[in-house]
Amino acid sequence: MESIAKAKERLAKYPVVFAKCSKQSVLYARCVLLKEGSVKKDDCAKEFQEFKTCLYSAAKDLKTRI
Repeated sequence: MESIAKAKERLAKYPVVFAKCSKQSVLYARCVLLKEGSVKKDDCAKEFQEFKTCLYSAAKDLKTRI
């Protein structure tokens, strides 16, 4: 049951992790929405990579993982 407790603890930190990356998430969402139905692979790769990097960095700062 220890693994369940650790998972719950990790999931409880997710809102904080995402809040720390709000700027990057908005940029990524804006890119996807501007494509409006015609999004192709790698269209928003730069924005996604910045968002992903931010998430991993924020998780590391909070001593958790994604």
